[in-house]
Amino acid sequence: METGTPRQNKVARLIQKEMAEMLQKYSKDWLPGVIISVTSVRISPDFSFAKCYLSIFPTAKSDEIIEKLNKSVKELRFQLGKRIGKQMRIVPELALHIDDSLDYIDNIGNLLKE
Repeated sequence: METGTPRQNKVARLIQKEMAEMLQKYSKDWLPGVIISVTSVRISPDFSFAKCYLSIFPTAKSDEIIEKLNKSVKELRFQLGKRIGKQMRIVPELALHIDDSLDYIDNIGNLLKE
C-alpha cells in the first residue's frame, strides 16, 4: 500500500528498516519482554515528518509502551539521524502510532465466525 512518489517510498522503507533495527536493539534494555515491529512508515512530501506505525506484543501493554517511546522520541530521532544522516539532508520529525490493524482483522474474523 505505497502511496506517494517513488522517492517518498524509498525513504519510508529506509526509515522503516532503520527504526526496526534500532527498536530491536534498544528494546532489550528499555522494554524487556516486549516485541516491537515497525509495520509501516508514511513520510510527508517534504521529508520533514514521518509517521511510524508500530505493532507491539503483548498488546495489553501497547498503550504504556507507546507512551514510553513517545517520551524518548527525541533520542530515537537522534539515533536515526546517526544512521541515515549521510543519505538524507533532513532527519524527519517522528510520530509514533500503534498499528492495530491485526487486532481489527482478528475482530472481523471473530465476528464472521458467529
